[in-house]
Amino acid sequence: MRIRTLTLLMTLLAGTCVSTHAQQAKPTSIEVFPFELEDKSAGAGIIPPDERDRRYLSESAQVAKDMLSHSGRFSVIDQPAADERAAAPHGLRNCGGCEGKIAKEHGASLALLGVVTRVNRTEHTMFIRILDAETGRPVSQGFTDLRMGANYAWPRSVKWLMTNRILR
Repeated sequence: MRIRTLTLLMTLLAGTCVSTHAQQAKPTSIEVFPFELEDKSAGAGIIPPDERDRRYLSESAQVAKDMLSHSGRFSVIDQPAADERAAAPHGLRNCGGCEGKIAKEHGASLALLGVVTRVNRTEHTMFIRILDAETGRPVSQGFTDLRMGANYAWPRSVKWLMTNRILR
């Protein structure tokens, strides 16, 4: 009888602890904006971004979304990409942190922006920043100059930055 009572009490206590932990660990809402390309290569004025560039930028943003979601710490807010272009016609990277304001309007607590800077056709750097949507202040940021390859390597750079800088 004592063992059954003790087992019942332990089960109830464990359930209460798990429930309390689940309530405390509510994921933070975050909006991941489309990644932007800043082309500083010699060919920038001659060769415009192409379908492959757009594809790898999109894949890069998706890698960030997936990693944030899988961390369990974030809930990704998906919004259409149309209105931030109107708010920042020269890119969110040039609007002084306006992505925080846009994310707040969309109901997110945080805003993530990624920028790929093409150095040349086979080298790039990447910058990712997360802003508090309420204050506009940086919460986390990371930069890599791994220069790991052409546009096909951009998603790998995101994975490295998310693992080693943003989510650590």
